Amino acid sequence: MYSGHIREPTIILEAVSSYDLWIWHAFSGMPGSHNDINVLERSFVLTKLAQGRAPSVNYAINGHDYTMGYYHADGIYPKWQTFVKTIPSPRGNKHKYFAKAQESARKDVERAFGVLQQRFAIIRGPSRMFKVKVLTNIMKAYVILHNMIIEDERDDGDNLNIEYDQLDDDLPELLRTQTCEFMDFIQRHLCIRDSSAHYQLQEDLIEHQWLLYSQQ
Repeated sequence: MYSGHIREPTIILEAVSSYDLWIWHAFSGMPGSHNDINVLERSFVLTKLAQGRAPSVNYAINGHDYTMGYYHADGIYPKWQTFVKTIPSPRGNKHKYFAKAQESARKDVERAFGVLQQRFAIIRGPSRMFKVKVLTNIMKAYVILHNMIIEDERDDGDNLNIEYDQLDDDLPELLRTQTCEFMDFIQRHLCIRDSSAHYQLQEDLIEHQWLLYSQQ
């Protein structure tokens, strides 16, 4: 069950990375036969959003207010409010520029994983002598070491001053104990999976990117 499309036993790493190669989220251990949707349903990214434990995000684009962060993702991911995907066949300069910018930003996670492999040979080579649990712990350990290196190499002006436990420590007591009302939990799930909000966010980002481009 660990042999996927490349016909060799593999373990999937789901990761969220920013432009500076900092890995904000890593979920490892799923068999290589699973696709991105299977991994998504089991990861903690959307679980924290639905439980109200994710960091609060408030921003306005093109005259519309948003209260949920978004991730750049490829085409297999669903049309949810929290995902921004590229345009498969862009028409017009606006859509072409947006697709180029989105695909460029989505490469950040591939760059981060490439740097991770270059730094630590144990991740780059075959791991036939380790059990799955050990491999998962190895991946977690080297993701932490990778982030420590990124943090050390940052300029003082780029320091985000984020502690590893800060995101949980700053949350209200009600959210930390996960005692949210069931109806609120359902409502957040519906907001996350809102396809109309997905398209609205995409159109707003297209207009915003084109405005920034025209001002250059």
